[in-house]
Amino acid sequence: MKPHHRKILLRLLLGTTALAFAAWYLLPLTFPIPQDLTNTQKSPILLDRHGEPLHHLTLPDFTRSQPVPLAEIPDELIACTLAAEDKRFYSHSGIDLLATARAAKDRIQNGRTISGASTITQQLVKITSPKSPRTLKTKLREALTARHLELTWSKDQILEAYLNRLDYGHNRLGPSEAARYYFQKPLADLSLAESALLAGLPQSPSRLNPTRHPDRALIRRDTVLTRLADAGNYDASSISAAKAEPLQLRPLKKDSTAPWLASFPDLRPSTSDLQTSLDASLQRQIESIVTEELAPLANKNLHHAAVVVVHNPSGEILALVSSGNWHDPRGGQINGALTPRSPGSALKPFTYLLSFEKSGRFPGSIIADIPTRFRTREGLDLPENFDRHFRGPVTIRQALACSLNVPAMRELNDLGGPEPLHTFLQQLGISTLDPDPIPYGLGLTLGNAPVTLLELTNAYATLARSGHFQSPTLIPHPSTSISHRCFSSTAAFLISDILSDPAARAPAFGRHGPLELPFRCAAKTGTSSDFRDNWCLGYTPEFTVGVWAGNFDNSPMKGTTGVDGAGPIFHRSMRLLHRGTPPTWFEKPSTLTEIPIDPRTGKSVVTTPTRHRSLELCPTTSLPLPASKTDYSPSGLALLDQSYSEWLTSSYNQRRDEYALTPEHPAITPLRILAPRPDATYILDPELPNGGHLHLATNLPGLAKWHSKTLALTPGDQEPIATLTLGTHTLTATDPRSGETIPITLKVESR
Repeated sequence: MKPHHRKILLRLLLGTTALAFAAWYLLPLTFPIPQDLTNTQKSPILLDRHGEPLHHLTLPDFTRSQPVPLAEIPDELIACTLAAEDKRFYSHSGIDLLATARAAKDRIQNGRTISGASTITQQLVKITSPKSPRTLKTKLREALTARHLELTWSKDQILEAYLNRLDYGHNRLGPSEAARYYFQKPLADLSLAESALLAGLPQSPSRLNPTRHPDRALIRRDTVLTRLADAGNYDASSISAAKAEPLQLRPLKKDSTAPWLASFPDLRPSTSDLQTSLDASLQRQIESIVTEELAPLANKNLHHAAVVVVHNPSGEILALVSSGNWHDPRGGQINGALTPRSPGSALKPFTYLLSFEKSGRFPGSIIADIPTRFRTREGLDLPENFDRHFRGPVTIRQALACSLNVPAMRELNDLGGPEPLHTFLQQLGISTLDPDPIPYGLGLTLGNAPVTLLELTNAYATLARSGHFQSPTLIPHPSTSISHRCFSSTAAFLISDILSDPAARAPAFGRHGPLELPFRCAAKTGTSSDFRDNWCLGYTPEFTVGVWAGNFDNSPMKGTTGVDGAGPIFHRSMRLLHRGTPPTWFEKPSTLTEIPIDPRTGKSVVTTPTRHRSLELCPTTSLPLPASKTDYSPSGLALLDQSYSEWLTSSYNQRRDEYALTPEHPAITPLRILAPRPDATYILDPELPNGGHLHLATNLPGLAKWHSKTLALTPGDQEPIATLTLGTHTLTATDPRSGETIPITLKVESR
């Protein structure tokens, strides 16, 4: 060969070598590594207060991923993955030239693609790059990007990134999530057979889904094991034992503990884990209690229950049960703790608390439990107690402990109507009330305004904190916690003392029921009209527990009250809480003293033992009047004013040996006209069913005397009926005890 020919050949060789070098080492560097490769995403985990995982949340693409270092991935799983996907991973440089040549040969011979040649590095580039058509250009770009990756990353870095991004089906990325989902075990506990099964899934996660197609998954597993045997790293006996191992899946139940947690409105987790205030062990035990207590009540049409447990000192929610059965098709995924429902009598304590705060009343103060008509927007309301009996004069302790309706309404009426209680409940964090309190009327104290269990439980927790309000939270030590004082510790102690008094509760609820615990505990029930909701809420200084029971379709239960439905759940939950925490009780404020009173009159008496004498707590600044001889008849009966006349002679009176009536005794309440309203206008219409008759009413039925110069009055059941005629008329009601006269004017017009 001539010299100049050798020079040309040498130049060609050098040029080709330079081009090959550039193509192999320099050109790949012009292809950027996918951005997703440098952003390893981890699914946030909601943890309990002790760090136990409760919920593995999804990423924005609805996948779950928990990346782990390569050192934590078992060697067997790595070996199986390499055997299944890229047996020459540690010997090639990102592109497997032998596999590429084989794949090209197979395509030429068969006219179609028989096998792939993508390396793990190429696959990693593919799954971290934006989706694009599978053209030759795309594959060439991925190959050159893989070379870039091989030039800048170590093999272990590449393998770790690849394994943590593999799709193992069911939206589980990475081996850690796969092992947790399919076997509920950590990676370190995987057997060789389980490692081979997982290694085979990424080829086609849907087609090889072991929960739906176990036969296909096993065939793929055995193929991976065969390839592993061919690699010569495992002896035949190990491979045979792995192939003989039966498939033992333990598919993860979706969010079995606190399934409501991920959708709770106050949780806004980022990409990092978030610790909640829940106690996972306590949560599971409370869930079990609800399930066990609901089961025997199904025949009473009670299917759902919700529970809230609050740690009083911190305001943290320790447990929350949303429905009792998350999978119930009748609304099991409704969160009963956040759903407004009628609380029944559970609001009564706050009426009496207001009375202690604003009216100088104390637990021994007397309220009349007698038939009483109240004016409402819809007309006159004649409320009844739950048992449809009236007890006459009762103390506030008796009225609240026995959950009497009429005394609660009378007390709220004396406080000025629904407005004070409406404002007070809002201060306690009740956010579900309508802005206008007037439509609720005095029924607000009986629970005609829907509230949520979470907010009402926290209102009771405010009682347990001696009047200090703290917003409930699922996140320990929140920076946005709201805190303020709502009422005095003196009033709080008095309410707690009444609600923890089993003797005072006994006439209505008996003894040794669900409300009575082995330790002192305040408790109150509530039952809405028609038995659609029942409640039980209570507290010790350490914990507050609130329970709602009912049906989300609003169907009524069969005669189930708060004692029967919510009560047993409350009882068991409170006992569970105090297994490891000794119960305490509140220290009596120095502002209270214990005095002897006559519970018939509410007045203080001398300390000489007597049949009608009891000890009662009272603020030292508002002691009751002492009893005098004028309070009693010569035979020792307590004297009542004329407003009790109807009750005293009725069948409701079971205390005839305690009371007598005296016309000289001053009235407990002044005369008020309930109907008609002042300056009301009535329309005479022959089609109206009342035929132009107007029923007159006062708060003293049977006592007040009515008169009119222009309207005819005829006797009614308790008060007269006026026959309406056209014109302007004046009616007068007179209180015969004092001679007080109240005139009222009305107009009658024709249609």
